[in-house]
This record gives sequence, C-alpha cells and structure tokens, in this order.
Amino acid sequence: MKSTAVKILGLALMVAAASSIGWTADPARIVVMNPQGVKPEIRKIPMAVRSASLDGKTVYIVDTKYPNTKPFVEELYAALKAKYPATTWVLKDKFGGYMDDDPELWKEVKAKAAGAIVLVGH
Repeated sequence: MKSTAVKILGLALMVAAASSIGWTADPARIVVMNPQGVKPEIRKIPMAVRSASLDGKTVYIVDTKYPNTKPFVEELYAALKAKYPATTWVLKDKFGGYMDDDPELWKEVKAKAAGAIVLVGH
C-alpha cells in the first residue's frame, strides 16, 4: 500500500513538473498502441464432404499414443467393427509421440482410406 502511494505521489510530481516546464502533450503527436497486437486473419477450412454410407469403405483409426488411451482405442475399434461390419477398419499406431509427425502414415491414409479417426487424447 505504501509503495503504491509513493508511486502515485511520484507520478503526480512528474506531471506537475512537466506542466510547469511547458511539457504539454501535443494531441497530434500522441500514439496509442493496442497491447493485444495485430491478430492474424482466421482461415476457414471447410469440413470434408460426408459419405452417404461407410459400406465397402476403409476407415483408419489412428492412435496418437496419448497416455492411458490404449484401452479406449481398442474398445472403440471393436465397437465400430461390430456396429459397421461392411466397413473395413484399420487400427494404426502413429510413429513417435503425440506431437511427432508421421508423414508415411498420413501418405498411407490418403492413399488407402476413405476417412480416418485420429485420436488425440481426452
């Protein structure tokens, strides 16, 4: 509290001294900056066209190996296989950890799959 009062008193003395010396603000010379900066334009990416049916299609389920999600991934794979038997389900583990890229896997998915479910954790 004492520190804040000292700062306010110091600021008041500086303003008083500046006005007595003739340091007045010229409105044409004051520049105010936005502390948030300039936000980049948001690039909208449309959603993929939805297939009418998954019958006869191949869908990859990609496990990014987020910690403690393997039981969920395996249960999801089994449930989707049971619910959609006419669809080919491929369960793949992504190379490396969650943040690592796997260009070979993405190339395979683009070449062989009609869609993919990429699991990123909870």
